[in-house]
Amino acid sequence: MTRYVIEGARVFDGEQLIGVRTVEVAGARIVAVGAPVPAAAERVDGSGATLLPGLIDAHTHADLDTLGHALRFGVTTEFDLFSFPHKMAAVRRAAAERTDIADVRSSSMGLTAPGGHPTQLHGGLNDPELPTVTRPEDAAHFVDERIAEGADYIKVLIESGKTLGKDVPVVEERIVKAAVAAAHDRDRMVIAHALTIEATRQALAAGVDGFAHLFIDGPCPPELIEAFRAGGAFLTPTLNLLASLTNQHVGADLAGDARVTGRLPQSWLDNLSREFNTFPAGDFDAALAAVKAMHAAGVPILAGSDANHHFGALGMAHGASLHGELRLLVRAGLTPTEALRAATSVPATTFGLHDRGRITPGARADLLLVDGDPTSRIDDTLSIRDVWRSGARAAR
Repeated sequence: MTRYVIEGARVFDGEQLIGVRTVEVAGARIVAVGAPVPAAAERVDGSGATLLPGLIDAHTHADLDTLGHALRFGVTTEFDLFSFPHKMAAVRRAAAERTDIADVRSSSMGLTAPGGHPTQLHGGLNDPELPTVTRPEDAAHFVDERIAEGADYIKVLIESGKTLGKDVPVVEERIVKAAVAAAHDRDRMVIAHALTIEATRQALAAGVDGFAHLFIDGPCPPELIEAFRAGGAFLTPTLNLLASLTNQHVGADLAGDARVTGRLPQSWLDNLSREFNTFPAGDFDAALAAVKAMHAAGVPILAGSDANHHFGALGMAHGASLHGELRLLVRAGLTPTEALRAATSVPATTFGLHDRGRITPGARADLLLVDGDPTSRIDDTLSIRDVWRSGARAAR
């Protein structure tokens, strides 16, 4: 069993900076924090650096290659929010066995209407036809099929196409309500895709547990914040996506960072530099203000990039874009420490993954060592010195 200690680094434990601590790892687990160093232990010098839990990206669409990209940036777990089971099953098996790619959880395919989102995005990809639901009484069968495919949670898509540049059919509200009820009966969370205020209202009325996006079509109505609070819903705002929809060029800024260019193929750097620009009328500053207001009201905020496994998600790339999301959360008004929680302890707790997201004895040794102090300067998360996944050091 591999055993080593990381010493001399400041430790952000997933909740707060706890100062310089020695962290001991044995095999895949953290076994001690702040304990005396065993005499025979291998030592890793963390002087001048900060040790973080491995980052969690709460919204992606993953495959084997992109999970490898994620790990290079210290993202050790991804929550996939729409995938085809014939592809994801093999990805899940590999992620369970390997330590050179990020771990992954998945919703399998999301609930949509015939011809609804994301059908319009899959032309030429040779993907199978999406399952759809047209009657409330069929919603439970849809949920059962996704669970049989291995879904850890259920996704519903309430999307008219208003912000994406093409009108599409929208799933009926009563079908969404039936799906939420069926999922809850089977102990599964439901996460809603909603990019408008009206779609968000519908999802909250249906009782969803959280959101895969923030709306981008106007300032946040005060009553919507109260509805989030009353329903206990969490929010993964995907500010990267909203920036791309409204042509903010945040991906291009990342793609030009020397700490990014050496970790991504040129094709993904090119994708990161592009923009959707399908909703220039959207108010990105209002979206930032909405995140600030939601956070101030106690709505759990999770960091998610919406990076895809192909070049259709313009302005995003696995791993790099999560660091961009952290920057945007700070721009929205979260402190750097609060933004780091949004990519560590908060998603771990929200999704019931109690073995990660924190640096504590017994947790998985998913770790990220960065130069500097990202609890005071969030940009330092990209100054990566080392990454470990289940105790194994990732290739540099």
